[in-house]
Amino acid sequence: MVTIAHIVKGMIKDKPFLQEALGKRLIAYGNLAEQILPKIEQELNKKIKHSAVVMALRRYSDELNNTINNNQALDFNCEINLKTNLCAINISKSKKTSTIAKEFYGIVDLDKGDTLNIISGNFEQSIITNEKYQEKILKALKGEKILTKQSNLVSLSLKFPDKFYETPGMIFNIIRQLAWENINIYEIISTHTELSILLKEKDSSKAYECLQSLISKK
Repeated sequence: MVTIAHIVKGMIKDKPFLQEALGKRLIAYGNLAEQILPKIEQELNKKIKHSAVVMALRRYSDELNNTINNNQALDFNCEINLKTNLCAINISKSKKTSTIAKEFYGIVDLDKGDTLNIISGNFEQSIITNEKYQEKILKALKGEKILTKQSNLVSLSLKFPDKFYETPGMIFNIIRQLAWENINIYEIISTHTELSILLKEKDSSKAYECLQSLISKK
C-alpha cells in the first residue's frame, strides 16, 4: 500500500542535496511540507493534512540523521597534486583504436612527468594528455571519428591510503563537495589508491580550495 511516508521518501531521494539538508535538519518541515503537499495529493488522489506530511518528513529526517551520525568518519588524509595545461580527446571506439593507443606512449614523455590517461568505454575512448601533445595525438588518430576536443583542463589528483577502495562514501563525498560549489567535473579517473578529477581551468582554484577544506577536516 502506498503511504504518505513512501511518497515523501521517494520525492526526497530523487533530490540528494535536499536529502542531505533534511538529514542535517537544516530545513523547516512545515515549509517543505507545503511545497510537496500538492504532489502527494496527486499521487494518492485525495486530500491530505499538512500535519501528516510534516510528521512523515520529521520521521524521515530522524532516520537520515541517524545514518549520518552512525557513518564512520572518513580519512581524507592525503595530498592534492595539480596539473595544468591538459587536454582531452574523445573518440569513437574502433578495431584500430587499441593499436593506435600504443603509439601515444612513444609521443608522450612519461619520464618527465607528463600525463597520459587512456580511458576505454564500451563505445568510446578518451585520451587525456598535455596540450603540447594534442596535435601529434590528433595526427595519430587520423581517420578515426573525433567526438569532442577540450583544452584548458586541469587535473586535481588525490592519493589515499590502501583502505581507500574498502571505505564506502569516499568518492561520493569528494564529488558532493564539488557539486555543492557548482563545479563541473569533466572526467574522473581512478586507480586502487588514486583519484584524479579533470575540470576546466577556470574552476581549478575554487576546486582546490574546496578539496583542501575537506582534507583539513580530518
